Amino acid sequence: MDSEARRRLIVEAVTPLFARKGFAGVTTREIAQAAGVSEALVFRHFPTKAALYDEILKLGCQGDPKLVRLEELPPSTATLVLIIHGLVRHIVLGELGDKGLVETRMRLVLHSMMEDAEYARLHFADVARRVLPIFTASMRVAREDGDLRPDGPDLANAFWYACHVATFIALGFMTEGGVVPYRGDAVTVVAQAARFILRGIGLRDEIVDAPFDPAALEELKGAGAAG
Repeated sequence: MDSEARRRLIVEAVTPLFARKGFAGVTTREIAQAAGVSEALVFRHFPTKAALYDEILKLGCQGDPKLVRLEELPPSTATLVLIIHGLVRHIVLGELGDKGLVETRMRLVLHSMMEDAEYARLHFADVARRVLPIFTASMRVAREDGDLRPDGPDLANAFWYACHVATFIALGFMTEGGVVPYRGDAVTVVAQAARFILRGIGLRDEIVDAPFDPAALEELKGAGAAG
């Protein structure tokens, strides 16, 4: 097994451990046992926690064809609407990837924020690097085209507000039986939440109220399947 394969093996073994027990609750011995390697080898590949966190992020996002396709979309009001609907549907329903993996990443962020927040900072920095540019560019175009009210929130903050709404809804559905007594199933709540976010960031009502065709996400899903 070459060095890169061993690094991947360690990361794949440690990710569910961190998601279940938290970063502080997992020992190097447990990591080594889960990966079937020595503790010395774990230290050799990952001398610091930051190095391990960075590799976890890379394993989940590096080269993801869905993200590459998203980055290539032209900035527009239509792209802005697609991003919001896609964001909520992915975070809550896992539609653009593996739902179990989406929940695992969410648990990692939650554990991190209750500890030193180092992984959470890296996670959000990576999200900002990949998605924020096309989102803010689309917000600017929508504003220039008169589709977005000029008194809306800061462009970058609008993206984070959308993430916060979607993430909390996902947490509400994550536990079996649910936590929050939403009225309607997850699909209904997701559709309402997306419209809530679009209206909140300042899009005109006729754009917000226009039916969203889930087929608009098929090209991104297809890119993921092809990868």
